[in-house]
Amino acid sequence: MTHTPVLPAEVASALSARTGEVVLDCTAGSGGHAAGLARAIGPSGTLVLNDSDDGSLVRSEARVREACGSETPRVVVWRGNFAEAPARMEAAGLRADAVLADLGFSSDQMEDAARGLSFMRDGPLDMRLDRRVGVTAADLVASLPEAELARIIREYGEEPAAGRIARKLVAARSAEPISTTGRLAELVRSAIGKEPRTIHPATRTFQALRIAVNDELGSLDALLAAVGRGATGRDGWLSPGARVAVISFHSLEDRAVKRAFGALERAGMGEAMGPIVPTEEEVSANPRSRSAKLRVLRLRGGRGAD
Repeated sequence: MTHTPVLPAEVASALSARTGEVVLDCTAGSGGHAAGLARAIGPSGTLVLNDSDDGSLVRSEARVREACGSETPRVVVWRGNFAEAPARMEAAGLRADAVLADLGFSSDQMEDAARGLSFMRDGPLDMRLDRRVGVTAADLVASLPEAELARIIREYGEEPAAGRIARKLVAARSAEPISTTGRLAELVRSAIGKEPRTIHPATRTFQALRIAVNDELGSLDALLAAVGRGATGRDGWLSPGARVAVISFHSLEDRAVKRAFGALERAGMGEAMGPIVPTEEEVSANPRSRSAKLRVLRLRGGRGAD
């Protein structure tokens, strides 16, 4: 299946990449956004593809080269957490004119049962985006004290039944390990019982464990802090007038981006915009886009600036 990027036109408009610019795609995924950005900057531009998943990097670079052909920009490929990308940019002597961080997951990742990101297909309870990281979701479920497990599910999943779920998981693991996505989903469903839900009962628990395994909020906070340092000139990885766009998919991420961009706007460092959400037509064509929110920060000092 070919992954469809969310808010493609809105991202292109917000970042307004131009010929010869340097673009950093912090989460290249399957290259949907990257291909469009690459066409915009052309062969004189530089496109940095960053992702923690080596398979995603292969797919994204191939998609970019196929889309651009002989007009492909210089492509730099980095494997690693996006929180590390600003420091790597500075070390490489690169200043980004446009930065994109799409915090969602590609269809390739979600459809891969071996990753354990979805309860729709039974597979190992892994959830790691970077398989070089040692701790899996199964490790957390097997080892965390009940109170800590409940805290993670409540805070990261915003799950009101977190206490009941944690209690159920701790009781179940004493009999046998919880090692598959299907088993976890079954236990969560059992803990919640017949409580009415508009989403699958396991959705919030899976989200919480995935966030914990990959330190997603910590990584986002680190990236946003780097944007702040770049905006004030303390770090040299952002060009004057750079545009930074973040697509989030749940309220914890969106609140962090809103706070960070709002603080920089109030400090006179730039203009914050958003949230921009998908149209009804996009949600109908790509249901996975329904919770997406795009926020943009335009730093002062670039083209057309005062």
